[in-house]
Amino acid sequence: MGGRVGLKGTDGEETLAKARELGARPVSPARTIETLKEIAKIADQIELVTCPRGMGQEEALSCGFDPTVIDAITKGETSAADTKNAARVMLELQVDLLLFAGGDGTARDICVSIDQNIPALGIPTGVKIHSASFAVNPRRAGELAVKYLQGEAPLREAEVMDVDEKAFRNGRLSAELYGYLKIPYDAELVQSAKSGSFTTPDETASQDLIAQYVVESMTNDCYYVLCPGTAVKAVADRLGIKKTLLGVDLVYKRSLHASDLNEQQLLRFIDQKKVKIVVSPIGRQGFIFGRGNLPISPAVIKKVGKPEHNRHSDSQQAFFNRLRSTSVGGYRRPRD
Repeated sequence: MGGRVGLKGTDGEETLAKARELGARPVSPARTIETLKEIAKIADQIELVTCPRGMGQEEALSCGFDPTVIDAITKGETSAADTKNAARVMLELQVDLLLFAGGDGTARDICVSIDQNIPALGIPTGVKIHSASFAVNPRRAGELAVKYLQGEAPLREAEVMDVDEKAFRNGRLSAELYGYLKIPYDAELVQSAKSGSFTTPDETASQDLIAQYVVESMTNDCYYVLCPGTAVKAVADRLGIKKTLLGVDLVYKRSLHASDLNEQQLLRFIDQKKVKIVVSPIGRQGFIFGRGNLPISPAVIKKVGKPEHNRHSDSQQAFFNRLRSTSVGGYRRPRD
């Protein structure tokens, strides 16, 4: 819930309350339904076991399932304790596959409850997804679940990582390995654990070359949204402005216009303006949007719009030719 409102997560009751105060809405129900629609294709071959009300039952019913509902959560507002208790019940029942919707915090709750005793798979709905226990998106989670339940996907160990949210909000990334889950595996359908940024001299030179091109291309009639990350930080360094490393900033006339913006702030700033987004792939996962830069929401992307043409000018082509002669760290090809 905390991504679009710029909170970089919702661990803890205080942060959750702040997210709601800022207008955040849960995203897990809709994304869980995306997954269940894929699994519904084999509904007559499986039994779906889930938790009461908004912790799974409502989503299952909306997709045409007649689920078995376990009595494993408290009434009213659910918590991490409910997640852990539900996972333990699933373990006792020895379900063939435990699907959970959330982020790294939820993956930790599942891991501490079941370890590697039953297979599990994450539906990505969180802000901090550094773990390798998630499918690349909700629809792919459903596809992979079907493949596994039909005996067409193997199992493998996957890292459960999490970051210190308080440090994360202060611009410092502190990640830790908390354990492993046993997940269905397909290289096309699951994501890798997020890698830290370890730039070589060649990569630093490439980043500087890219930053030089971006800055030289900037015009005074356009606003520039700078996404998180070290590659985009090189643009800010060349401009001589302070970049929020893990936040979203706005540049106008080559000066910092606003920093660490959430979705609603961005939408207000860029309304009726000419805007470009400066973004790079995230941590060798290959993702462009949706991992760590959630303030750049679909609404923001639609408001910015597409470029009028895709042809490169002579100067742009010359830049790309120069870039090809340098060494740049490899990324997985983005999908979906």
